[in-house]
Amino acid sequence: MTTERREPAQNAGERSMLEGWLDYHRQTLAWKCEGLTDEQLRTASVPPSELSLMGLVRHMAEVERGWFRQVLVGDDPGQIYCTEEDRDGEFHLTGADTWKEAYGTWQAEIETARRNAAGFALNDLSQGRSRHTEEPFSLRWIYTHMIEEYARHNGHADLVRERIDGATGD
Repeated sequence: MTTERREPAQNAGERSMLEGWLDYHRQTLAWKCEGLTDEQLRTASVPPSELSLMGLVRHMAEVERGWFRQVLVGDDPGQIYCTEEDRDGEFHLTGADTWKEAYGTWQAEIETARRNAAGFALNDLSQGRSRHTEEPFSLRWIYTHMIEEYARHNGHADLVRERIDGATGD
């Protein structure tokens, strides 16, 4: 698999621009994982940190689910990897955890996110509300937050990937 990354057009409309940058950052995370074995993808970068590329992908599956299912449309299918006993379960990997499962789950959440967002305009408000303010979120806010979330974690992915095999790139 070769991940193609495309920046949005420089003259795109606002929604296309936001969706384009979100997809670009999704593609960047997939690209950072490309060509590695399951064992390498499970490898923690700098112990005692448990941060790994597979853990980041599983985390982003949880984040996609949280924002585009739970918050945006008020659907609560539960968490994928996290439990009450293990709030950071997405990062606690075992030898049984595979890239095929993690990637497939992440992609399924991305597709659900796209379907759910398609029913909203940028100014439309979410069904779910902020834990802090009890206010709903606009789809524009959610898109902007997701771009920030991916950008931050892609920076982590850069460092983890370089530590695993020396690969670098923007």
